Amino acid sequence: MNHFEIQELPGKGRAMIASKSFTVGEIIFEEEPFVSHQFSWNAAYGYAACDHCMRPLETLVENVRRLANNNAVAVPLVEHDPTTQWLPQFTQCARCKARYCSEDCLVEAQKKYHRVSCMGAFRADDTHPINVLNETWKKMHYPPETGTIMLIVRLMAMYQQSNNKPEFLEQLQSFQALIVNREQKIYHKMLGENFEQQMEQLFAAFCNAFKGEEFAMFTTPYAFKTLMGILGTNSQGIATSVLAQWVTKVSDLPLPDADKKQLDTVIDELYEKVGDFAGEFLNNEGSGLYILQSKINHSCVPNAQSTFPYSNDIVVLKALAPIQQGDEICISYLDECQLERSRHSRHKTLRENYIFVCQCSKCKAQSCDPDVTSDEDEDDDEMDDCDDDDDMQ
Repeated sequence: MNHFEIQELPGKGRAMIASKSFTVGEIIFEEEPFVSHQFSWNAAYGYAACDHCMRPLETLVENVRRLANNNAVAVPLVEHDPTTQWLPQFTQCARCKARYCSEDCLVEAQKKYHRVSCMGAFRADDTHPINVLNETWKKMHYPPETGTIMLIVRLMAMYQQSNNKPEFLEQLQSFQALIVNREQKIYHKMLGENFEQQMEQLFAAFCNAFKGEEFAMFTTPYAFKTLMGILGTNSQGIATSVLAQWVTKVSDLPLPDADKKQLDTVIDELYEKVGDFAGEFLNNEGSGLYILQSKINHSCVPNAQSTFPYSNDIVVLKALAPIQQGDEICISYLDECQLERSRHSRHKTLRENYIFVCQCSKCKAQSCDPDVTSDEDEDDDEMDDCDDDDDMQ
């Protein structure tokens, strides 16, 4: 039973309201994605992840050595490698060789979409229309990625394989709120200055990949832009890094202070080695659409946090602060560093990425602050809040 309700709030749209009180650290809900997929560039760079749930498919040592490009890197406390329990379960599709973390994931993928989306020997064929579409996306959406066209490809496979297409379409349409009249800004952010030309290229590649009459409702310019809008406004990043999971586990070990200090030094050195070679390509990350998660609004003083504790695409929402019955449940769309920046900087980032002006308690309290960005943004163009008529959250 869920202890929250989705309500329409004046001037804000959909919101998640607590129907009971939550204490700090209490789980509000867990949710599997409606659809998820590994980032296109992460797959190209060899990030080994389950094709269904994105759980890492390499050991801690393999992960660190590949990311650092150094087979001599040593990692301590490997007995806390989170992948140890999964290794014997790894499997793959017999036809296309897509890899999975378990037979359960393979079966679930077959049940939802892979029976029709399996490309067999064409998986490695650069001329296959799906691969052409993916390459078109990659050429105009360089990392770090915030989404992937492969989410839409998987949605098409889910639709084709669905036994209840009206229900599938109803669920898909639940992501459409607040997209109307925002298309230009969404596409500009996703595809850059030449978004109109790039949208045409993507649309042409998409239509070539899905020519059948069954997909006719999706292969109109408006329908495709709607799908892109859903991707741009609702996709949630998913992090499943083996290294990050290991760091969390060993950091909680009850070690003597001297050992703790030494471990912290080792961890810093590992991240430095990885950063020197892989840069931002650290996590086995992807993105997904979550029916419940997409209903949660942003606040610069969030009372909840999305986490991925199972090293896969299951999101767990936890209370960050005490939540009273009747309170709105909010998360931050910004990371910790961004939250500490000026109100103007936060608003600029939220406008560009999520197309709204934040009116949370922190932003209201800082409404008299000068409209100047934080130091790192001082050279960027400033935008006047009073001239923005987007929906507020």
